[in-house]
Amino acid sequence: MSDLAVERQAISGDVAFTGALRDASADWETRARVARLWAKDATLWTGGDEADWLGWLDIVPAQQARGSHFRALSSHAARGGFTDAVVLGMGGSSLCADVLSRSLGPVDGAPRLRVLDSTDPAQVASVEAAVDLERCLFIVASKSGTTLEPSLFGDYFYGLVEARLGDRAGEHFLAVTDPGSRLEVLAKRRRFHSVAPGVRSIGGRYSALSDFGLVPAAVMGLDVERLLACAAEMASACGVDRPVASNPGVQLGLALGLAARAGRDKVTFALSNGLLPLGAWLEQLLAESTGKRGLGLIPVDGEPAGSPEVYGADRVFVSIRLTAEGGESDDAEAEHAAAIDALEATGHPVVRITLGDRYDLAGEFFRWEIATAVAGAVLAINPFDQPDVEAGKVATRALTDAYETSGRLPSETAFAADDDFTLFADDLNREALSVAGATSPAAVLRAHLGRLGAGDYFALLAYLEMQPAHEAALGRMRQSVRDRTRAATCVGFGPRYLHSSGQAYKGGPNSGVFLQITAEDAVDLPIPGRAYSFGVVKAAQARGDFDVLAERKRRLLRVHLGADVTAGLASLERAVLDALA
Repeated sequence: MSDLAVERQAISGDVAFTGALRDASADWETRARVARLWAKDATLWTGGDEADWLGWLDIVPAQQARGSHFRALSSHAARGGFTDAVVLGMGGSSLCADVLSRSLGPVDGAPRLRVLDSTDPAQVASVEAAVDLERCLFIVASKSGTTLEPSLFGDYFYGLVEARLGDRAGEHFLAVTDPGSRLEVLAKRRRFHSVAPGVRSIGGRYSALSDFGLVPAAVMGLDVERLLACAAEMASACGVDRPVASNPGVQLGLALGLAARAGRDKVTFALSNGLLPLGAWLEQLLAESTGKRGLGLIPVDGEPAGSPEVYGADRVFVSIRLTAEGGESDDAEAEHAAAIDALEATGHPVVRITLGDRYDLAGEFFRWEIATAVAGAVLAINPFDQPDVEAGKVATRALTDAYETSGRLPSETAFAADDDFTLFADDLNREALSVAGATSPAAVLRAHLGRLGAGDYFALLAYLEMQPAHEAALGRMRQSVRDRTRAATCVGFGPRYLHSSGQAYKGGPNSGVFLQITAEDAVDLPIPGRAYSFGVVKAAQARGDFDVLAERKRRLLRVHLGADVTAGLASLERAVLDALA
């Protein structure tokens, strides 16, 4: 299988790109850099604390030795009468579970797994309505045990279950957290069924093959042993004894790092239908790991496919597909291949990866972790910290603290408004857009989109419920912008993206043009023991994020919709089309 892992990856590009990749491979071979990576040599990156965060290199055999742990969890979930399971987490604590549940589930005879990773009150209410609280198993996942969102989710759902089951409520909860965390203490006090340990030397986004990914896998009835076997095969293919030229993870990382250094820093994913959920996990891993010090990879996930002429020269394309045996139709495969062939023919760098079946996702987790670490070395950054994520948390905390004191969030002054929506901007962006002569919302939006230039990307940051109608409207908007400007486009649902692409937006290259979208909440939900509601938390997160982006001097505009989000998005879509015209 290790040889198969090599055969199922191919990298192409023009003469300059392939020559640079060949030279870099030779240099890594000569300098024994793969051995240095596996030896956890921090000087491969910046010589900082990188060695403290490389526990993921050894996690697969460690997990294979814990088979009884995962079998016990599977048995508890299947025999305990649970019909549903919900992961309450954010970022690296939830995204792997989301990929597995949507790509490999549901499994007959096991609970159906869902993931809650948004403080949008409609999102919380949707999960609550979808499950039978008396037959639901909740997995509270937080590495530090103090992350705001899972703490709030845990309190909310524990309160609901306790109201129905009393002292037996804890039997419906598991925790995944680092040993000694505040969450572990709380779990013991509330008599959770069990607490699964995180690994201190594994950061959240590299934790897919730790208990943060595998506990939910076991609960939803997946074959954890098979997942780990796939991961072990990829780890072997990426191992220290593999020549650099035939090491899939290292080759991928070199290609991505070199592409970024050559100005092709927009990593655009083209995924088979059965693998679409993987995009959000890849987005977090790349953006949070590399987007710092004004450098980084900007992942582009979910952008509709287009013809070669709608793309600029800042792209590298990654095709990840399932073979026909993996469940994709012949027509879908042919369409996917034709689109990638056309991009390759025009000289864009293209990475092609093929998976035999969906269980090979476990191997992808390891391949991409290696690749991200290598890309970080090429860019000379630390791929294991996330300095700008913390800045957003601090800003949010200041706003929620202010709310607890005064009962309201600080007032704001609108930049422009009409019957459809209200616009807000910080002083620097307000001045820049005013200089462009913009006064009405339509003119402001036109001037804002007019700031997109070659090598820039456009990001819609939507603090809305994640649901198909909203995704479709945002998808149409991003496609219109891409087709008209050739700019790469991103969509992030807040606050989910704060724990993933938010790092790159704040700390990466200053090439983004951002449109943040907020709205009035038609319904809201109180949080037990807190003065504020989920709606207030979401609003504070949006404003904290806005403030940090503005502090970083990003090109930024916020549009605020009314309580009818569907109508508001329709109006915004028309305004975007008018602005582009």
